[in-house]
Amino acid sequence: MIHNQWYVILRSREVKQKKIVSILRMGERLVLWRDSQGTVVCQADHCPHRGAALSVGCLKGNTIQCPFHGFEYDQTGDCTYVPANGRAALPPKALHVETYLTREAHGYIYIWWGDPRPDYPPLPWFEEMDEGFSTSDYQANWNANYSRVIENQLDVFHLPFVHATTIGRGEKTIADGPITVVDNESMEIWVCNRKDDGKTTARRASELPAPNRPFFLKFKFPHLWMNRISDDLRITVFFTPVDEDHCVLYLRYYQRFIKVPLLRNFVANLINWFSIIILNQDKRVVTTQLPKASGLHIGEILIPADKPIIEYRSIRESLLEKSTRK
Repeated sequence: MIHNQWYVILRSREVKQKKIVSILRMGERLVLWRDSQGTVVCQADHCPHRGAALSVGCLKGNTIQCPFHGFEYDQTGDCTYVPANGRAALPPKALHVETYLTREAHGYIYIWWGDPRPDYPPLPWFEEMDEGFSTSDYQANWNANYSRVIENQLDVFHLPFVHATTIGRGEKTIADGPITVVDNESMEIWVCNRKDDGKTTARRASELPAPNRPFFLKFKFPHLWMNRISDDLRITVFFTPVDEDHCVLYLRYYQRFIKVPLLRNFVANLINWFSIIILNQDKRVVTTQLPKASGLHIGEILIPADKPIIEYRSIRESLLEKSTRK
């Protein structure tokens, strides 16, 4: 996983007031709860006293109480009460639970996975998605490294084979380009697939005319992807790491071409159902890939149609190096 990045780890509705949630994310067991103001608190699910899971404890106002010996920890992770020492005693400063900075936006819970800093970068998001769309959500759990699943959604020429019965019909096996534009920590991709006429070969991106329509795919590091099907129909996915071998996909469908509520809900459910079929077609293949995680030097032999994959790996490698540099 890339450090010093914002990651979506849950949907907001999954953490309710006066309830404790335990999840595995980023390879670590985390506990989430809301304080009296409704602010989400995210901490390591581990009491530093004797190692018990805080998630099987209980909430005491603005603290979470360890189930083992009743130690209480506040929103910052500091211990505020050690019952064995008495209410009047000051708890040892060493009793501190690692606590992650959280933000809530767009119906998701983000955490800052990295070092503290005076100023934090903006949350990864596509601002255009806030402009009058109705939405429908779906969640999927995959036994795959999140980087491989991201690459699958940037892959522009697997459709005729993996999705031959759905979105890949038409036998458009030649992948011209693809055109990929990189801007800082984001990528825009134009897909140019066509049928093989047996006479021509795939054209490089430099041989293609400038795109006359908006991008088909967009990706923002570390894990946000969008498929722009049309101006009024989009799909976004957050690919959230669980550990090195598992991830969660938070998919959201956006539409603004249907205004009637009942019909809008019916269409949303229909598209979600279709999306699940497509995702399962991907899942059948991606979960077999080895090695589990992607990288610049993992023994794969890439071709020009893999340009979005190459760009993704290059940027990811750079971010990984930057986040580990002392």
